[in-house]
Amino acid sequence: MTTEQVEEKVRETLHAVTLDEVRAPGDLVEKVLRRRSQRRFSQAAGAAVAVAAITVGAVLGLGGGGAAEQDRSVRQAASPEGWKPWQSGAPGASERGCLVDGSALYCSGSKYDTAKFDANTGKQLWAVKVNREGDGGIPFAVRDGVVYAYRNHTAENQPNGHYMGGTDLMAVDADTGDVLWTVELPQDDRTDQAAMLIDGAVLANTPSLRTVSALDPLTGKKKWALTWDKGVVCQRAVLSGVPYLLCMRDAEESDHTDVLRLDPATGRAKNVTTIPGVQQLIGTSGDQMVLMGVKDAAGKDTQLTTISSSGEQTSHSYRTEGELADREIVGDRLISVSRQGKASAYSLTTGKTLWTSPAGVKMPAKDTMMRTASSVVSARQGVVYFSSPTGDLSGLDLRTGEQVWRGHVDPGKSGQRGPSIGHSPQLLRYEDVLVVRNGSKIVSLLPRIGH
Repeated sequence: MTTEQVEEKVRETLHAVTLDEVRAPGDLVEKVLRRRSQRRFSQAAGAAVAVAAITVGAVLGLGGGGAAEQDRSVRQAASPEGWKPWQSGAPGASERGCLVDGSALYCSGSKYDTAKFDANTGKQLWAVKVNREGDGGIPFAVRDGVVYAYRNHTAENQPNGHYMGGTDLMAVDADTGDVLWTVELPQDDRTDQAAMLIDGAVLANTPSLRTVSALDPLTGKKKWALTWDKGVVCQRAVLSGVPYLLCMRDAEESDHTDVLRLDPATGRAKNVTTIPGVQQLIGTSGDQMVLMGVKDAAGKDTQLTTISSSGEQTSHSYRTEGELADREIVGDRLISVSRQGKASAYSLTTGKTLWTSPAGVKMPAKDTMMRTASSVVSARQGVVYFSSPTGDLSGLDLRTGEQVWRGHVDPGKSGQRGPSIGHSPQLLRYEDVLVVRNGSKIVSLLPRIGH
């Protein structure tokens, strides 16, 4: 079954489900993180919590260790129809980062805010030139033939001669590369908290810092807007097309966090639940949000809480061993890797660590500008993949942590010097194919697992 077929099946299923008067088709769950809130949580926790993940386990059957999963071995990698190994040097088109959608790769760089590549061949199909300068911001979503990304609001200077800048949310025709519309954002925030897809709209942090607006996906026109009180900060998340806000006082210490569900058609807010203390949204798992709360001053002992769309809560203790380099959520598992190169799988269902093993790649030193790419999981194969900025690749059995594959790609000059400031290298997945991007170099390869 192709990615498009899986997504369509999920949409059909979720269209038939009504959640407390909110009808929710299955959109792609967005990674979410608020830059300003992250700094405050980092101070409280003693470590940066900077990861959220797109969940595939709920779709592909990755669970918490049932009998069927225990008996399943790692599956053979299969190449998509029409794919051949390729590599590309795309200066100015990819060093900011890329997004895989079906058989297309959408990237951003210093010369192009969005560039489309054929994921089977690496051929560049079209590109949208930057508005004066490429300040970053990866295309964050594709739906119904439209790519959503960011660009500079203007190429003009202020009266004092300094560059005026600003950020626009941009919609681009996925077939032609034509810009369909732009909407100005109130700050230069191009993280995944700035905008995300919801049922029938794009939820964007506009026109003010304390407002989210639902924009028509084809025109950019505002459908509704919701503003919260001064002195309050709200993180944003999406579960099956329905938007949620996690709101608390704008302070390092807050007595509670309110979880609000918004009707995607009207913006009407409903309090789902209230959780004691400060909570950091770190990702989603199926129809649940995953929150982290600090339990000790050192930030080692934390509490992970999952909240369903109905407000049902489950909490487990979680301890961070070593300095964290990366953390990803897939299915009911939290996959993490430390700067010492130790990878772990933690069950959100049982609260237990399932395994801890060497990740199989050398992690960059703390005193360098090189940063590791986020890991990716193939639920179909049952493998979690890791990479290093120097080009080393490793695949671990998702059930046991045993290494089942090793590989290497030449990172090129950008990998030797480290990626552009503020932009990590990437490890992406196109079905069973891996796409490794470091700077302007992109390599697409099939891990020979089970061959």
